Amino acid sequence: MSLREAIQYSLMILLYLFLQIFFMRNLVLFNYAFCFIYIAGILLLPADINRMYLLLIGFATGFTIDVFSNTFGMHASATVMIAYLRPFLIQYQMDAKGSERAEVGIRSQGFGSFLGYILPLIFIHHTMLFLMEMNNFSMILYTMLRIAASTLFTTILIVILELFSKR
Repeated sequence: MSLREAIQYSLMILLYLFLQIFFMRNLVLFNYAFCFIYIAGILLLPADINRMYLLLIGFATGFTIDVFSNTFGMHASATVMIAYLRPFLIQYQMDAKGSERAEVGIRSQGFGSFLGYILPLIFIHHTMLFLMEMNNFSMILYTMLRIAASTLFTTILIVILELFSKR
């Protein structure tokens, strides 16, 4: 990765953090659907990034959100989890296609493959986040509804942002 690409990806992550901290944390649909757009910064990084850097970027991103939303490490742990699982999903998709080089993005993967890549990771992130937040099992139905609605909402916004990006 060149210095120019590293700066571009750093600015992309900072933009997603800015959007999450100042706009998306106040955007809730019907008290069920929350948007966690900051995870797009992890999901849209290049496929060949070093795993240790990916985990560190995931932790720093999640920790930044935790600091601004006072959630005591919940976002950091959920973001590190998807940063850990991301290379395995990319490798699985590469093996299924029979290709040697994977590109991450809606234009390079196609719409179906891109959804097949981001949807499980978003679902895992939201499941981990909302199950950590749940304080008793009487709220399980409400929590499952929040997981589904938030996964759908976040996925739609990430796809829209990816469609309008210049990459």
